[in-house]
Amino acid sequence: MDFFLKTDNLMLLGIALSSGLMLLWPVIQRGRAGGSVSTTQAVQLINHEDAVVVDVRPLASFQNGHIPHSRNIPLAEIADKAAKLPKDKPILVTCDRGQIAVGGAARLRKAGLERVMVIEGGLNAWLQAGLPTSTKKK
Repeated sequence: MDFFLKTDNLMLLGIALSSGLMLLWPVIQRGRAGGSVSTTQAVQLINHEDAVVVDVRPLASFQNGHIPHSRNIPLAEIADKAAKLPKDKPILVTCDRGQIAVGGAARLRKAGLERVMVIEGGLNAWLQAGLPTSTKKK
């Protein structure tokens, strides 16, 4: 019991607790986002189930290169434009590395879309897999 009463030990316990919470935060966020898919799974969903890819990056980043046929809906606008997305198709959310997309996916799920997933690793993983990109506006 003396261990918990010493100031130095309390500080160490606080650091350990906050470190653990920081490690769990991505897991909690992914749960809110509805899960994730690899680039291979994303291609299969696009080809077989006509999945819609939503890119939440700013327009300038989107225009520099994006997944072909993806829609650019910046994160700040996603809640307002969620109603325009189909409810009967999978929605794949992406960004540069897949981290910001988690927030976008969570907002889409909150707006009532059920089949929402994040592409693991985002556009960077897409490029590393050797998959095509486009600079066409959509």
